[in-house]
Amino acid sequence: MRGATQGAGPWRDGWLRTARRLPSPNHGSRPAGARVDLLVVHSISLPPGEYGTGQVQRLFTNRLDWEAHPYFKQIRGLQVSSHFFIERDGTLWQFVDTGRRAWHAGVSHYRGRDGCNDDSIGVELEGLEGRAFEPAQYEALLSLCTALQLRHPIRHVAGHEHIAPARKHDPGPGFDWARVSAALAGTGILLPPGAARR
Repeated sequence: MRGATQGAGPWRDGWLRTARRLPSPNHGSRPAGARVDLLVVHSISLPPGEYGTGQVQRLFTNRLDWEAHPYFKQIRGLQVSSHFFIERDGTLWQFVDTGRRAWHAGVSHYRGRDGCNDDSIGVELEGLEGRAFEPAQYEALLSLCTALQLRHPIRHVAGHEHIAPARKHDPGPGFDWARVSAALAGTGILLPPGAARR
């Protein structure tokens, strides 16, 4: 693992100092020797299309009231979490230590490896699949990429749609890959083939 641990720089162990910390129980150990070199971008809103409800935070901490909205019955009992969640105004939340395996990717394959939870960082953007995201969210995401490179050998950024194309379609066509590509130029981070042209 790269970078400092306790007491220096933007990190305190696997927790980013600038993020709002809300620990989730939905994580486990990474396999021995896992090389954390992938950042996976997702999108989520609960209920779908509603923002700022606090329900994503409740889902990721197993505190969602399944009776609070009809949609929640479809996901009853789901135990998931990304490492990070970025709200529409750019507020950054962290749920899982980056050294741990968050439950965000599911059955997945990318850069020749199965099981992307094992060696990736999951970032959820508050939004609805296919719709546009806010400038503040891109700013927070790109700042997070920079910070993560101080701690992990991040080499790839991909969407959930790229690592599980038969199952997932987020963040979808509303995500501005060209903007991300331009911002990450010169960092050595690779995007999915053709993504920057969307």
